[in-house]
Amino acid sequence: MLSRTQKQKILEGLKEKIAKQKAMVFVDFTGLKVKDIMDLRKKLKADDNELKVAKKTLMGIALKNAKIEIDAKKLPGEVAWVFGYKDPISPAKTIWQFSKQNQNVKILGGFIENELKGAEEIVTLAQLPTKEELLAKLVGSISAPISNFINVLEANIKGLINVLAKAKA
Repeated sequence: MLSRTQKQKILEGLKEKIAKQKAMVFVDFTGLKVKDIMDLRKKLKADDNELKVAKKTLMGIALKNAKIEIDAKKLPGEVAWVFGYKDPISPAKTIWQFSKQNQNVKILGGFIENELKGAEEIVTLAQLPTKEELLAKLVGSISAPISNFINVLEANIKGLINVLAKAKA
């Protein structure tokens, strides 16, 4: 049982995390082993995200104080929050990839860009390519015609050289 001061300290920590987050994803981790939780935390931390476990009552109070209308008590199972501080999509992407390997992790929903999203929307966002992947595709699309043009010019020159070499012989 937590004392009143411990609960107050947890609420203050949650308040700070909610204030600086760009995304929050709610995850059911019922049946997940401690080793797997630690592995998930490492993966999340690598992308400047954080996994936080708190009682649903404290979660509800922290959300209410932040004027976010989510009833934490209605979320099924053991619930953890994943806070994204840098990129709003990276926490969802990391959790979704982790949940493909571990069936005990289920995305319940989230709060991205000051908007409540359902589990399906979070999974859809997680499946989108990253900004870097999209930029790489764009650069590839732009450079493909130029590369093809250069290959055509090289082929003509090589063909001419081959003809001249055979004519000389």
